[in-house]
Amino acid sequence: MKSIHCLPLALALMMAPCLGFAADPAQHNEHHPEAQAARKAPAKASEQAAKMEAQIKTMREMHEKMMRAKTPEERKALMSEHMKTMHDGMSTMNGMMGMDAAGAKAMSPQAMQKQMEMMQMMMQMMMDRMDRMDPASAASAN
Repeated sequence: MKSIHCLPLALALMMAPCLGFAADPAQHNEHHPEAQAARKAPAKASEQAAKMEAQIKTMREMHEKMMRAKTPEERKALMSEHMKTMHDGMSTMNGMMGMDAAGAKAMSPQAMQKQMEMMQMMMQMMMDRMDRMDPASAASAN
């Protein structure tokens, strides 16, 4: 009979260490990768937004340079820089996609908006480039 009275006490003593570890949720969550990723996500998103904004600015500046070029020679001289700017834009867009906690691709609405803005800028640059080509180049492109 005495052992029956000791059973609840023994169980309580065995569970005491478990209860102590669960008391501090912050300490408990430290070893969960998804919790760590969730804390880092806002910083990464703002870093990506800043990178995208800088790339859009660079693309606009390059577009303005191309539009100011008066002669085919000036445009030809800017062509390699123009292509590099567009390549960098594509790299930036490809690098924007992040992984969520489940490992699936995820993108914030702000990132999607920036990506759309970058794509529109790139399309505008390509269209203006085609419009500004000299007639001999335009004929050979068709």
